[in-house]
Amino acid sequence: MSYTLLRGSFVIRYPDLPRQGPEPDGDTIKFRPDTPALVEGLARPSGRPPELGARGISVRLEAIDALETHFQDTHQELTGANAARDELLRLLGFTNVRFFDDLPNKVQSADQDELRGHVLSNGIDANGRLIGFVFTGEHPGPDGQAVFLDEALVDTSANAKLLAAGLTYPAFYATLPATLRTHLAGVSRTARTQASPTGIWPRSAADPDGPAEVASLEALTGLVMWPKLFRRLVPYLATGAANLDGFDAWLRADPVNRDDAVFLLDRLEHGNLHDVIRASGTQIQLTAWPEDFVISPDPAPPGAPVLARPPSTGDVLIVAALPDPVGADRGHETVTLLNVTGRSVDLGGWRLADSAGGRMELTGVLAGGGVLQVVLDGRVQLRNQGETILLVSPEGVTIDQATYKPDHVRPGHTICFGR
Repeated sequence: MSYTLLRGSFVIRYPDLPRQGPEPDGDTIKFRPDTPALVEGLARPSGRPPELGARGISVRLEAIDALETHFQDTHQELTGANAARDELLRLLGFTNVRFFDDLPNKVQSADQDELRGHVLSNGIDANGRLIGFVFTGEHPGPDGQAVFLDEALVDTSANAKLLAAGLTYPAFYATLPATLRTHLAGVSRTARTQASPTGIWPRSAADPDGPAEVASLEALTGLVMWPKLFRRLVPYLATGAANLDGFDAWLRADPVNRDDAVFLLDRLEHGNLHDVIRASGTQIQLTAWPEDFVISPDPAPPGAPVLARPPSTGDVLIVAALPDPVGADRGHETVTLLNVTGRSVDLGGWRLADSAGGRMELTGVLAGGGVLQVVLDGRVQLRNQGETILLVSPEGVTIDQATYKPDHVRPGHTICFGR
């Protein structure tokens, strides 16, 4: 599957407001994109627009779930939570990172407040965060380029490295392509089998290997369990429940915000979160490993847009044409396109057309702000006597058209269309 390349900087501290800065953890970090418009153009499976401001947007690392360093005034086991956070910062190149004693999730000082990097993203989550795989350093491609993410490339992401180190649990949403899900499931199983003493797996509880004892909210802070289960238990116990006997009914009462829809891979059946949880008394456990089911994103509210806005008239312009090249015309005539938007445009299914009905199909991706010179193959002809060139989307919408007259044509000269 193709992901959108977002170039920018990872930010862990605001030098002007250090005590009000970001709170990086093991699966979330602040990112300031070079081209914010690219973020606005991403898909929104849950209908939530991106929480994008002047200082950037939070990136939720796809496919992993780290122990919570902070959640509704509580946290999970801090040894594991902080280990994942510190390793993510190390992988991205940050060094000598220190946190405030009285604000343990805020960065007090570091050798770098921000560092260059890039994100491969395919959408926005239900909390307005960027969903993506994160990488250190610069990508060779242009901002907004569509990048095919395969198993070899995903293994170089911080996401996969954290999973392989056994520092995070897997959490696979339906936005993750099946090939990557299968691959990363294998990475997680290997990490669990190896059970590195620096990772979470030797201390993992509330899983198919056995239940966890949860007698109170306070008991959760010392446990290592799948973070999404922890995030469900915290508000349930906050109701004053004396035990877990009512947890199943509490989940089922809200199929959107509590009882997530899931797809059970071993049974090939649709279900809900309650189908993979067993709870009674003071004991609770997952009955399936997290890599063995796929979580559906929260559904979008009625009427909320979930797809990026399709290209419309004027988004890509015909800015130049060469109708009379030196020598033979066929195979040397060109049309130049400019993407004036900040997001990449997939040209698959697009076509150029001439006034005589000639058509030439286009392929490839035109990056935001990018220019593409199309060499014509003879199906579309730029007549020296004058011509109108059309650029048409797969839906049949004329995105742009440009006309030149005979007196514009000079041998070997490119015609620029003023805008």
